[in-house]
Amino acid sequence: MIQIYHNSRCGKSRECLLFLENSGQKYEIIKYLEDVPSFEELKEIIQKLGIKPIELVRRKEKIWKENSKDKPMTDDEIIQAMISNPILIERPIVINGNKAVIARPLENAAAIL
Repeated sequence: MIQIYHNSRCGKSRECLLFLENSGQKYEIIKYLEDVPSFEELKEIIQKLGIKPIELVRRKEKIWKENSKDKPMTDDEIIQAMISNPILIERPIVINGNKAVIARPLENAAAIL
């Protein structure tokens, strides 16, 4: 089943959710701000995305700028920062089996459905 890591306050995330609704495919909504992924889950998502952990970080967020921006961090420390502050996780993330994309732009989601 397709999964979307969704933040209802985010316009891009709402747009992606509407896209999934219109696709006719079954999907599961994961409200990652409330249901924060575990370290292993987030590590697996990053692996499916095929990116480095820093590429999943919303680096313009105030909390990142104030606490981590200029601090040298390992990949594991970056993942832990996202778990401690899930607002730092880029969104929306769409997962379909072993494939995942950050659906910015929305066409990225279409590529894995």
